[in-house]
Amino acid sequence: MEQSYEKDFTKTNTTKTSWTPLLRQVFVCSGVTINFFIYGLFFGASTVFVPQIRKEANSTEFISMETASWLLSISSYGSLPTTLMFPFIAERYGRKVPYAILWFNTLVCVLLFYFSTSVTELLISGFLQGMFPAAHLTIAIMILTEYVSPEYRGIFLTFKSATFYWGVWISNAIGTFYHWKNIGILIFICCIYNVSSLFWPESPVWLATKGRFEECAKCHRWLKGDDTNSEEELKQLIYSQKENLRRRQELQLDKQKNCFIKLCNCITAKRFYKPLIFCLFTTCLYHFSGKLACTGYIIDIIKTITVNESTAYEAMLVLDGVTVLGMYAGVFLNKLLKRRTLLLGSASIGVTFLFILSTYLYLVHLNIISEKKYLTLFILVGFSLAISCGPVLMCKCLASELTPIKCRSLFLSIFALLNNTIMGTVLKMFPFTFKYFDSHGAFLFYALVSSIFIYILYKVLPETKDKTILEVEKYFSGDDNVLKEEEKLINAEQACLK
Repeated sequence: MEQSYEKDFTKTNTTKTSWTPLLRQVFVCSGVTINFFIYGLFFGASTVFVPQIRKEANSTEFISMETASWLLSISSYGSLPTTLMFPFIAERYGRKVPYAILWFNTLVCVLLFYFSTSVTELLISGFLQGMFPAAHLTIAIMILTEYVSPEYRGIFLTFKSATFYWGVWISNAIGTFYHWKNIGILIFICCIYNVSSLFWPESPVWLATKGRFEECAKCHRWLKGDDTNSEEELKQLIYSQKENLRRRQELQLDKQKNCFIKLCNCITAKRFYKPLIFCLFTTCLYHFSGKLACTGYIIDIIKTITVNESTAYEAMLVLDGVTVLGMYAGVFLNKLLKRRTLLLGSASIGVTFLFILSTYLYLVHLNIISEKKYLTLFILVGFSLAISCGPVLMCKCLASELTPIKCRSLFLSIFALLNNTIMGTVLKMFPFTFKYFDSHGAFLFYALVSSIFIYILYKVLPETKDKTILEVEKYFSGDDNVLKEEEKLINAEQACLK
């Protein structure tokens, strides 16, 4: 098998250029991106179907505040089981299997959503939707980094982040002008397209880790072509995994003991727990800024401030559009600015708007000034634009860059588990914060908490732009000898290539 593969290297045409590999990568990544869009549609639906159902029942208590908070947050808690399962399913059975499971689950979710006749059925659908945030923080990162060529990877990674908020915006627009169940029709159409995930090739990286090198070469060339850079990447992948397979065979004896020791060594290593803590600080900054919660509860927030339903729906659509615009502006700024500068600078501006909004609403509460809906909307627009440029976009970007090479599945599982727990908790507590602290107190609370995380990240967060994964790991380990195995592996690969 190895001989046939070595001969196959000589067949490549290193001067040929084609758009076909890019189109094939778009084919795979479009399936991942559509799932972000579907989750955005589901997430935005709760913002509009709660007031519609209350209006149809002619009773606000038909869906209580407690139930409404569960409808918005239950998908985060529903993600916890699959967050632990997906990375290890992908490790054992390949990257396609989790997406096949996700596709079938999406079909069940949308049928429950569309044909629901009670709030209980909507809650069950919401719980099953937890597979989406679980997949986005685990399998999606694997797909977008393993299937895509390095020159296109940044484009796909940033584009998929904005797609979630596109889904929220379109879902809210449908719910504003039509019945909320029409959102389910669009989700079903997207679900039909996502049958394409069943026809993806398997990940070349996964095939190489399993020793299936001929299939790896075939899939790699189908996805990335056979030019010089692609062949160089393929050679390094093959040789590195052959070395890893040899080492695994040597450690086959006393397997259980070695697995336990390896797990303990991974978790206690600085290059594992330090980036994990920094990733959690970043995700806390995003969620405790209140941006995602404001997106979910925006109608109730505006109605509390202005007591005007039409204004609430107008503000919702404007803020959704501003969020998408802010994320694309963040993509542009990400090319010009350092990661730290963009994250901390935009977060600081967003928190400043929160302090201004809190002060303004407190003065309105004391009847010192009168409430003006356009001024309120302007402050919320400034807040949304700033947070969208930084924390919303950079949260997953930094998580991808800080993920260590070793124990990747374990790192992503723990990070996704903690991230989704934080997200669900913030979404669950948000309406109660508004009720007991009033609007000015709630915004002040989120401004203060966000300020604490900005200060912590200012002190500890390293710069990762234009640095390799090995360089980032070396920074966290604080020891030049920690990466000895990786450096030896690179030297072995270079010797083989010569």
